[in-house]
Amino acid sequence: MLTEAATQFTSSEEAKRWLENQTTATLSPVQTQAKKLRDDMNLTLQLVTEISKQLSDASNKEIERQNMKVYNRARALNKLSRIFIERLKKLTPPEQVSYDTMNRYAQEIQRVFYVTDIDLKNWFPRISPFFIMDRRKFLAVYEKARQVYNNLNDYIRKEYIKTKTLEEAIQQLNELQNIEKQRLTLQEDKTKIHNELLPIEQEITEIEQKIITLKNSGPLDKLNSINAEIENLSNELKSDLRHLQKPFIKMQSLAISGGGGGITPDELVKINQYLDAPFEVVVQEQQSYPMLREILEKLEGMMTKDTLKLKPDKARKAEQSINEILHKNTLDNLQIRCKEIATTRSYLLTSSDLDETTRNLTQYQEQLNQLRTRRTSVETHETTKANTYQETVDKINSLKRNIEKNVYAALGKKIQIS
Repeated sequence: MLTEAATQFTSSEEAKRWLENQTTATLSPVQTQAKKLRDDMNLTLQLVTEISKQLSDASNKEIERQNMKVYNRARALNKLSRIFIERLKKLTPPEQVSYDTMNRYAQEIQRVFYVTDIDLKNWFPRISPFFIMDRRKFLAVYEKARQVYNNLNDYIRKEYIKTKTLEEAIQQLNELQNIEKQRLTLQEDKTKIHNELLPIEQEITEIEQKIITLKNSGPLDKLNSINAEIENLSNELKSDLRHLQKPFIKMQSLAISGGGGGITPDELVKINQYLDAPFEVVVQEQQSYPMLREILEKLEGMMTKDTLKLKPDKARKAEQSINEILHKNTLDNLQIRCKEIATTRSYLLTSSDLDETTRNLTQYQEQLNQLRTRRTSVETHETTKANTYQETVDKINSLKRNIEKNVYAALGKKIQIS
């Protein structure tokens, strides 16, 4: 069995022209009749409004006469007529005729007539026997309005509904064209936002390169090299003094607890410095570190007397370190190197070149932070726009498929909109 090939359309405009040609003969008479029924309904409702105003006028006259026989009924009729008028004011006929707008209009009228029927049933007998002629006129016009409504409603349910699917397809094509325009605008916005990012990215790259250059050359590079050398010297000092760590700690505890040993407060501070920051303290010491020598001599005496109660292995290693420092001057060259590198660092830290480089680096870093903030803002905007664009594309594709289904359901013809 051969399957009918779908008619291909390259644009929604082309599909709309084809569908209008296919459906004009069917839709035009239906919509023309719907407009006529809408106008008839509107005119009849205006007549109901006018006769409601007549009820209001007639009841007002009786209220003004203060005739107690009629007064209460006149007030009831006056209130009822104003309710009718307010309800009818809310009924607005649709400007654009379609199945949906006409069906909604008919439902609104039905609701008004429903509550009005209840009011007439409940209140008109109570107003009797007064205002007989006015009530008859109202009922005659109202009954005519109900007949016009029945004609309108029957036409919508029995005739207009047959073309509902076709009409929906045309309406969807109009909607599709509007959304396609939105998609083009969104695409332009996306391109514009993306183009805003390019100079920001370029500027960020340039400033990042300037920062790298500043850090890897000139005074900052020298300072990094000096700091690395200081780190190496610190590690050497810690290594040379590693076997004195435990003895120094025991000396501190003994001095703090009043256990003797002849440790002065200044020496106690110095011991703590040698434990925590040996590089800085050896630089501050005079040549050949006299303070450290005094501390080591006292430590040597304590170890001879076994005041510190060190384990044999730790005592042996500590004695060996003390002997090398006191009698072999093993720290002399290391102290000289530490002092030289510290002097070089101090000179560099106070140089105008480093000060200028630091200022430039701070300035570049601030500019970089501002640019990154701008970039984040633009990227967020771009992401939001991209999400909206994709939602629009998805909506367009969904609309196209619905239009194709509606056309096939109404005309039995397959179409495909690219």
